[in-house]
Amino acid sequence: MVEEETQIEEEAEQEDGYALSAKVLSAILYAVDTGDREKLIELMEPLHAADIADLLEQVNAFDRRRLILLYGEEFDGEILSELDEGIRDEVIHVLRPDVLAEAVRDMESDDVVDLVEDLDEEAQEAILATLEDADRVAVQQSLSYPEYSAGRLMQREVVMAPEHWTVGQAIDFMRKSESLPEDFYHVVLIDPKMHAVGHVTLGKILGAPRAQSLTELLEPGFRTFRVDESETDVAYAFNQYHMIAAPVVDADDRVVGVITIDDAMNVLDEEHEEDIMRLAGVGEGSLADRVMDTVKQRIPWLAVNLVTAILASLVIAQFEDTIAQFVALAVLMPIVASMGGNAGTQALTVAVRAIATRDLTGANVWRVIRREVLVGLANGLVFAVIMGIVGVLWFGSPALGAVIGAAMVINLVIAGLAGIGIPVVLERLGVDPALASGAFVTTVTDVVGFFAFLGLAGVVLL
Repeated sequence: MVEEETQIEEEAEQEDGYALSAKVLSAILYAVDTGDREKLIELMEPLHAADIADLLEQVNAFDRRRLILLYGEEFDGEILSELDEGIRDEVIHVLRPDVLAEAVRDMESDDVVDLVEDLDEEAQEAILATLEDADRVAVQQSLSYPEYSAGRLMQREVVMAPEHWTVGQAIDFMRKSESLPEDFYHVVLIDPKMHAVGHVTLGKILGAPRAQSLTELLEPGFRTFRVDESETDVAYAFNQYHMIAAPVVDADDRVVGVITIDDAMNVLDEEHEEDIMRLAGVGEGSLADRVMDTVKQRIPWLAVNLVTAILASLVIAQFEDTIAQFVALAVLMPIVASMGGNAGTQALTVAVRAIATRDLTGANVWRVIRREVLVGLANGLVFAVIMGIVGVLWFGSPALGAVIGAAMVINLVIAGLAGIGIPVVLERLGVDPALASGAFVTTVTDVVGFFAFLGLAGVVLL
C-alpha cells in the first residue's frame, strides 16, 4: 500500500514538473464512474490540497459534483482555500452541510475570511453558520475592515506573552495551550494595555535558558501594521525587509491579529498575476470562467484596440497619394510599426514591473527615461542599417533604404520614451499603469511609425 501511494505521488509530479498527471486523473475519474469510494480515497490521500483543487478545476461540472459527493467527509478545508474563485461557490453548494462545517472548522481565521469575502450572501451565511460563536464573531469583525486591508489579511490566532515573562514561562504556556495556531514563528510580547513591544522567534526561545527574560531576546527591526493599512503595502514591507510575521494593531494600538509571510507572498503573487493579465487586456479572467463572462471581460479592450487601429489607419489615409506612387511603402510600412510596438512593449513591461515593486520612483525616473531613450536610439541605429540594406537590395532604392532607416530610429526612440513615460504619467494620475498603458503605447508607436515613414517618404521620394 505504501509503495502504491508513493508511486501515485511520484506520478502526480512527473508531468510538467508538479502538475497532476493524466494517468492519476484518469484513475480518479474511473473510481468516480464505478462509485468506488475506497479506491478514490486511496488515490486522493497522497495528493496535496493544491493538487486536489487543480483536479476539481480541470474536470467538468458533472464529474466535479460526483467526485465531491463520493469523497464525502474526507474533503479538507484547505482544498477550499486553494480553489479558484470561479468554482468555489459551486463546490460549497455541492458539499453536504456536515462536511462543509467540518472542513471550515479546521481552517485558520484568515483562510476563512479569504474564503467567504468573495462569496455571494447565501454562501457566506452557509459558511458562517458552521462556525462556533467566537469564531464567527472574529470572522465578521475581519470582514468589517476595508477590502484589501491588513485587517482582512491577518489571522486572529496570535501567540502573545506579557513582556515580563521568562523563557520558561513562555514554554510552559505554549505546552499547556490547546489553541495554538497550526503555523507560527514568533511570540509577541505585550504590555498591560495589549500594546505590542516586540516579538521573539521560537528558535531563540528554544535555545535560551529558562530563566532568561524574553525582552532580552527581542528581534531587531520589529514593526506592526494598522488594520486599515493596504495589503499591497504590507506585502511590499514583508518583501523589502525580509519579514516572517508581524502583528496587526487597531486604532488604539492593541494587537488584534498577525500576518505571516505566506499570506504576504500570496498578495505579491496576486499583484504580479493581475499586472500580467491587465497588460494583456484580459482583466481577472481564469480558465474556469464561462464563455459569456470571458467575452464581457475582453470586449472593452478589444474595442479600445479597434479605436487605436482606426486612428493609425487615419494617419495612413493622409498619405494615399504617396503610397499609390510607391507601392514598396505598403510592403515596408508594417515593419516600422511592428518594431516600434515591440520596443514599446519591452520598455512598458520593465516600467510596470518597476512601478509595482517600487523600484521606479521620482528620484530615478529621469535617469530611467534617459536610459530607455538611449537604448531605443542604439537599437534604432542597428536596425536602420539592416533595413537600409534591405531597402537597397530588395527595391534597388538607396533613398528608400534611408527613409525606412530614419523612420526606424525615430520610432524606436519614441517607443522607449512612451514605454517608460506613459506608465509613469498614468501612475501619477492614479490610473493603474498595467491596465491602460498598453493601448496608449501601441497607439503612439503606430501613429509615430506610420507618420515618420510615410512623411519622410513623401519628402524624400517625391
